[in-house]
Amino acid sequence: MASTNAAPVYGDTSALPSGLKTLSTFPDFLMILEFVFGGLVWILVASTRLVYTEMLQGWVMFVSVFCFLFTTILIVLYCAGVHGGKPSWATVDAFYHCIAALFYLSASVLQAYTTIFTSGLLIGLKGYQENIAAVVFAYLATLIYVIHAVASLLRWKRCS
Repeated sequence: MASTNAAPVYGDTSALPSGLKTLSTFPDFLMILEFVFGGLVWILVASTRLVYTEMLQGWVMFVSVFCFLFTTILIVLYCAGVHGGKPSWATVDAFYHCIAALFYLSASVLQAYTTIFTSGLLIGLKGYQENIAAVVFAYLATLIYVIHAVASLLRWKRCS
């Protein structure tokens, strides 16, 4: 006789999507925006001709490259279905996006400080505009990572 009070099964793929559903479900489609905005931050900071604060912009570069690569790895793994719907992957997803949000927040603040610091120096209008664009995209990436982190934490709580 079948029971109607069956406990939910968390080993199914409803916790984390796989295949092309990864690119169409919330919050996982946000990884595409993370990929794009993070790549733009990486490109804009790397194209800066004069670097006056190596440590600050070095951290911004580290964060943008690290998050870009790790997000790419997660997209590939989710699309390949490597996670198998296990709840431990929801933990990995939530942990990564929380750390990435904190990293990008710090990188955004440091990039804004660098832009303000170099505005008084003679770096040229193009260099200043690149730094401003890097700040804008860094804050957009931070916002996307924060939204994804909150949604991932809610999903993790639901799966555990």
